[in-house]
Amino acid sequence: YTAAMLMVHAGWPFWAAILPAGLAGSAAGFLASVTALRGIRNYYLAIVTLAFGELLRWSYIHGEAATGGTDGLAVRRADFFGIVLDSETARFYVFLLIVTVIVKGVSNLLRSRIGRAIVAIRDNELATASLAIPTGRYIVLAFTLSGFVVGIAGSLFAGLVGQVIPESFGLIELILHFAMVLVGGLGSLFGSVLGAIALTALPEFFRPFPGLYEMFFGGLLIVFLLIQPRGLSALCAKRWPALRDRYFRER
Repeated sequence: YTAAMLMVHAGWPFWAAILPAGLAGSAAGFLASVTALRGIRNYYLAIVTLAFGELLRWSYIHGEAATGGTDGLAVRRADFFGIVLDSETARFYVFLLIVTVIVKGVSNLLRSRIGRAIVAIRDNELATASLAIPTGRYIVLAFTLSGFVVGIAGSLFAGLVGQVIPESFGLIELILHFAMVLVGGLGSLFGSVLGAIALTALPEFFRPFPGLYEMFFGGLLIVFLLIQPRGLSALCAKRWPALRDRYFRER
């Protein structure tokens, strides 16, 4: 929505609206981190995050002056430093470039001191705090950085679809995003990419069979929760051991 509002109301080009969209996502992540600092964890934290997303969707619907209300905002033709994104091929390669840069940046971050501290908090928060690591500060930082990535993704969504409406950010979409992480593998950057690819491509296979995708999607989540809780990344790590050290960490 930040990218769309800057393009529609302020006349910014698409490429210039990407970074502010990331910063807006950081601000939302910072606000969402308050619940984590209150001691809410695991599935309860996921529920609160879903509620926060619904609160934002409510603000999109009732902020007609800025967001266009239920009709949303129609984004004019996007361009990326002179490359007009008016074809599927142009959008694919430009978005692939941006996603590759973001994934590489996150991968480098996870191997840094900050990333190792965040991973340590994920694995055992009490043990990490006993090492005099300010866990609260790193939790806020993790939410803020995650929000930045999500904000960048939102700007790409606006450029891809050409219109943003509140229904695009409903509960079903939020569940789908959680499912991507679950299917790919919790705690694995490589798994998140795998999960996103798998659940984005899956509906195409079920296009000739209306109604079956929803049934398969629900069954897929149950199978991964019960049989393969560490997701596709764990399967890949077993098949290709070289991936284990770089892209997969045991929980």
